[in-house]
Amino acid sequence: MLKIQDISYSVEGRPLMVEASATIPEGHKVGLVGANGAGKTTLFKLIRGELTLDTGTISLPSRAKIGGVAQEVPASETSLLDTVLAADTERASLMAESHSATDAHRIADIQTRLADIDAWSAEARAASILKGLGFDDEEQLQPCSAFSGGWRMRVALAGVLFAQPDLLLLDEPTNYLDLEGALWLENYLAKYPHTVIIISHDRGLLNRAVGGILHLEEKKLTYWSGPYDQFARQRAEQRAVLTSMAKKQQARKDHLQKFVDRFKAKASKAKQAQARVKMIEKMDTITPPEEAAKRVFTFPQPDELSPPIIHIEGGSTGYGQTKVLGRLDLRIDQDDRIALLGKNGQGKSTLSKLLSDRLPLMDGKMTRSNKLRIGYFAQHQVDELHIDESPLSHLQRLRPDTMQSKLRAQLAGFGLGADQADTEVGRLSGGQKARLSLLLATIDAPHLLILDEPTNHLDIESREALVEALTAYSGAVILVSHDMHLLGMVADRLWLVKDGTVAPYDDDLEAYRKLLLASDKPSKAAKPAAEKPRRPTRDAVLAMRSEARKGEDRVNKLNEMRDKLAKKLADPALYEDGRAGELATWNKKYAEVMEALGRAESLWMAALEKLDQAETV
Repeated sequence: MLKIQDISYSVEGRPLMVEASATIPEGHKVGLVGANGAGKTTLFKLIRGELTLDTGTISLPSRAKIGGVAQEVPASETSLLDTVLAADTERASLMAESHSATDAHRIADIQTRLADIDAWSAEARAASILKGLGFDDEEQLQPCSAFSGGWRMRVALAGVLFAQPDLLLLDEPTNYLDLEGALWLENYLAKYPHTVIIISHDRGLLNRAVGGILHLEEKKLTYWSGPYDQFARQRAEQRAVLTSMAKKQQARKDHLQKFVDRFKAKASKAKQAQARVKMIEKMDTITPPEEAAKRVFTFPQPDELSPPIIHIEGGSTGYGQTKVLGRLDLRIDQDDRIALLGKNGQGKSTLSKLLSDRLPLMDGKMTRSNKLRIGYFAQHQVDELHIDESPLSHLQRLRPDTMQSKLRAQLAGFGLGADQADTEVGRLSGGQKARLSLLLATIDAPHLLILDEPTNHLDIESREALVEALTAYSGAVILVSHDMHLLGMVADRLWLVKDGTVAPYDDDLEAYRKLLLASDKPSKAAKPAAEKPRRPTRDAVLAMRSEARKGEDRVNKLNEMRDKLAKKLADPALYEDGRAGELATWNKKYAEVMEALGRAESLWMAALEKLDQAETV
């Protein structure tokens, strides 16, 4: 159980939390939500002990392990698989000690603990997590230095999931995942055996992976049972009730005050007027909830073009001489809303670059409308903004002849008010930078808008505003996103990028989600008795072989220890008078090793039997 009791914390005199309290029961999955800047990440640091509370306490069970992803793993020469295995420090320490331990009692303890934590299936578990986050078998054996920072963040996430801390703290974990990785993570977290708290603006994750919402608002913490949509509905109802109560109370105050104002000067009514003043003073004022600032995006509307705006026949594209996508027969009309589906590395970004004229067509034929304007947004463009310039300066570079008042109005149309317009980009939040990049991508009123992960760093209200803007937008939209809610609200066509080509996906997003999750677990369908069992996958067989090999190594090591102890016990000098205590000690060690050997042999035989069954299918 995580108990937060009456905590207060301030930053440079500005209070973020004041006497805030909450209790998270053990094993619960909780989403931590609140406005940007409310202090969500700060709360994580307070829980981890990285910051010191002004007042109050945060308590966990003794020896409880806290884990989270603070930064990407270093670009070392260690393989991804070994990096993840090393994240479980207890297992790594025990494995290292098992190769050097000489005391029989300690060896028995090590083997028992390794069995308790299921250490011998560790490689298979680590490989499964890496695979779920997008790394195939070959990539798992490559060094971390072969991957970019975003991919090494995935490795860091895999490491903390593998280590299975008692309290798992995740801050926007889907920001560096694709749709497939995000869906896998949702499913994994829903089954995670310990307590999880997630800071996220992903409605899909907050609806499917958590059973409670911890809301940080007005410097207080409130725990709500249920997923995000239930929280949002209940909170809206609460706000409506409070608003109604506040209005009624204010009407009552106004009525009393009107009597006071009218009769306070009359001697005959003075006592009654004074009584009403006291009634007003005694009222426990109900404060109506402040209206949340409206998040907005205002996309300029393009003129209408004759369909199709893009048509590809027998096309292919790629990089240099390397073909990535082929057999492309695609048509895009101006009223299309298309979501690109497909696992990472299949070519979604390649297709986006082809459609936005950032990659050439290698074969086939592509026709475009002559006046076609295309807007393109990708996360790397946010990172390429000029950090020492203001948003206004970015627009002035593109529109040097446009009046400054009009440029400021355009910034305001994307939620960047007067203060943000003149602030250096380097000092803006991630969401504000994303808004600026979206403005730059749409400033020419494009007929086709291609958005590659547009919701990273956008809060839930901003994502809803983006949905509204795209719904009202009269151009075509191509979406690549891990945000299932955004895809479901905007897209009316699905294209699956797979096996080197692109084809329509005729089912819906929920069917695609179930398809992905089903591919990560064995079939549970019953089989007739006479039917031949399904052959295990290559990954499963390799994991079984590894487990059997390690079982044999354990048995061999314990046999060596048994032989050394037997030799010691065969020494006649040990049985001389006065050495009874020493003899008892060695006999005890021998018994412990024999007990550990019995357990190790049982595990080894079970692993061999399992492997034999798999290889004979």
